[in-house]
Amino acid sequence: MPRHRHLLRPQGDFPKAGLGRRLAAMFYDFLLCVAMVMVVTLIYQQGILRLIYGGDELLALSEAGALDRDPVLASLLLLCLFGFFAKFWTHNGQTLGMQVWRVRIQNADGTAIDLWQALLRFFIAAASLLLGGLGYLWMLWSKDQSTWHDRYSESIVVELPKRGVQNR
Repeated sequence: MPRHRHLLRPQGDFPKAGLGRRLAAMFYDFLLCVAMVMVVTLIYQQGILRLIYGGDELLALSEAGALDRDPVLASLLLLCLFGFFAKFWTHNGQTLGMQVWRVRIQNADGTAIDLWQALLRFFIAAASLLLGGLGYLWMLWSKDQSTWHDRYSESIVVELPKRGVQNR
């Protein structure tokens, strides 16, 4: 069964985004993700866990360090972070940071990536960061300027023109 992929706007033959622009967009998104992690953690610990355990027992658990390594919270945060990126990448190809820096993730034909590609990008990019950014730096030596997650998700990151500027 063929997958339907929607065309992203604007369309055109855009140049690949450079490492600096990509890192700048990542920094913006990092700030948004930190805020999201803080809000989700607050809702989980002060909302859900407080309802389950009550205030006094929750405080005792916290003081005993029982909340320091919560696999449910870790899973919830991972799911929220993936959801953030997957929604933006599969919808219009851009997170909020990418919109500011005019970069977009897309397939070579200008269509939006699908959920499977987003999943590959997310986890391979995370592994790349854990390895000191090696997968990002790879683009400096790659003939086609692609990172590990570009390559394995079969997607590209392009630099969009300024609004109102026609593509060549």
